[in-house]
Amino acid sequence: MKTYFRHKIDNLLRVDKIVTVHWFEFDRRFVSREESHDFWELVYADKGNLVCTADDRNLIVKEGCMICHKPDERHSLAADGVTAPSVFIISFECKSDAMRFFENRVFALEKSLRKYIYAIVSDAKKTFDMPFSDPDTHKLELLDSPTLGGKQLIKNRLEILLIEIMRSLTETESGNSTFLPDSDYGNRLVNDVMTVLNDNLCSAVNVDDICRITHYGRANVFKQFKAATGRSVMAYFTEMKIEAAKRLLRESDLTVSQISDRLAFDNPNYFSKTFRRLTSLSPSTYRKRAMYDR
Repeated sequence: MKTYFRHKIDNLLRVDKIVTVHWFEFDRRFVSREESHDFWELVYADKGNLVCTADDRNLIVKEGCMICHKPDERHSLAADGVTAPSVFIISFECKSDAMRFFENRVFALEKSLRKYIYAIVSDAKKTFDMPFSDPDTHKLELLDSPTLGGKQLIKNRLEILLIEIMRSLTETESGNSTFLPDSDYGNRLVNDVMTVLNDNLCSAVNVDDICRITHYGRANVFKQFKAATGRSVMAYFTEMKIEAAKRLLRESDLTVSQISDRLAFDNPNYFSKTFRRLTSLSPSTYRKRAMYDR
């Protein structure tokens, strides 16, 4: 009988407990109160720029960058006064020595690693009752029917994210790094349609317009776009417009009617109904909550 060698798994980094998972969309004037706690806090600027304090240091965290506040570090965050940031904050307990790697540094998160942030938040939404943009939430309540293995997947994805960040910043191309391609749809037709949608957020283009601009057949556009995104072209376009509207509500003083006009909705009433359908909030309520100051 063959004898097999069993490798003991050494944990470079182990997350012991998840404390909170937050996704915030702040007004451009948002300023938080200073706080400190005995666990780690990961702050990722998904859209817009942040001004973060860490003890006595002021740090600029640009879009696509992140910072980890170490336990007992006094910290706060604020919008830069120009952009309205969308921010992911994940706090957790980890006593591994490897976490010292993340102390006192701000770094850009590679596109190939951002999927872990989105997956953590997605699992958290299916596991916990996550109130919208409420910084005062100090305990995540489990849903009545949480997704199977949700807490474990959050822990595992966070560990993978942190280890991958360490590898990406310490290993070179001549070493052992594995370079993953940037995530995209890998489909020229879909990318071309996306370009048209982005270029016409303030217009009222339809599928026929898109086909004329891209020179693709209508049926082909419907089929490939739905297969890649899970949504029809116009449903996706509407979601893009609402995301743009959310940004305008947080970054500008434009009225709801002016935002409706700028994004080429038929009328302000239709815009407000669409906004509420996709966000569960009216535009005015969304604006007020984005200005929340803890």
